[in-house]
Amino acid sequence: MIIDVIDGTYELFRHFYGLRRFTKGEDPPFGAVTGVLNGVLQIIENRATHVGVATDHVIESFRNRLWPGYKTGAGIDPALSAQFHPLEEGLAAMGVVVWPMVELEADDALATAARLADEDPRVEKVLIWTPDKDLAQCVRADRVLQVDRRGNKIRAAQDIRAKFGVEPALIPDYLALVGDTADGYPGIPGIGPVGAARLLNRYGPIESFPADVLGDRLADAKLFKRLATLVTDAKLFSDVEALRWRGPTPAFAAWTRRISAPKLLQRALDVQAKLEQAP
Repeated sequence: MIIDVIDGTYELFRHFYGLRRFTKGEDPPFGAVTGVLNGVLQIIENRATHVGVATDHVIESFRNRLWPGYKTGAGIDPALSAQFHPLEEGLAAMGVVVWPMVELEADDALATAARLADEDPRVEKVLIWTPDKDLAQCVRADRVLQVDRRGNKIRAAQDIRAKFGVEPALIPDYLALVGDTADGYPGIPGIGPVGAARLLNRYGPIESFPADVLGDRLADAKLFKRLATLVTDAKLFSDVEALRWRGPTPAFAAWTRRISAPKLLQRALDVQAKLEQAP
């Protein structure tokens, strides 16, 4: 079986701003939510059988206590923010496993799900649907892959090496050195992508660097690495069969009526019927 885990937060942002380009700023209350659910159904319709979606129920996490500049929910458009919880409700009603993260982030849920699925001998492949460079650390050979819908790319370990210059396992070290403006930490001054890759390929993880390489910035580098390192032991599921999509729940009809999206219900039923007829 193939396991598909999806970055619901990224997909919500993508659909919100994609839709806004066509609505001239008039945001439908559930427009992005409907877009994400249709996108998940498209993945299921094309092939997927076992699906999980991770969301940031709140933007802040334990990392905000470690670094005051770490990303927060400040500045998120209210029309977008208002669609996070309806997205979680809609996914659950549609019968899709959803992980709304509070103390941890959606990325941590994706990393945990990928690890759990990778350890299961019944699983042939794991696809992580997000372009987020943090998730590159989860890629394993050609078994755990990162799917970048935006760039229309599927990245195996060799592709991560080609893109960043380091092995997937060294991505947290790489990000610690170069920084991550999206997450709000600056990295180490004077070290860019090429220099970071050169250091990591020469010495290995930051903890193995000679003392004089980073000097008094070593503590900062270790902190940034902790920020970049995804948690892989979140409590999500004990059996990958829990991720099997069996069709929308009885609550989905009422939910789609509430958001005035009857086509979404019909599409879900059509996809379910198609799967049931498949050999």
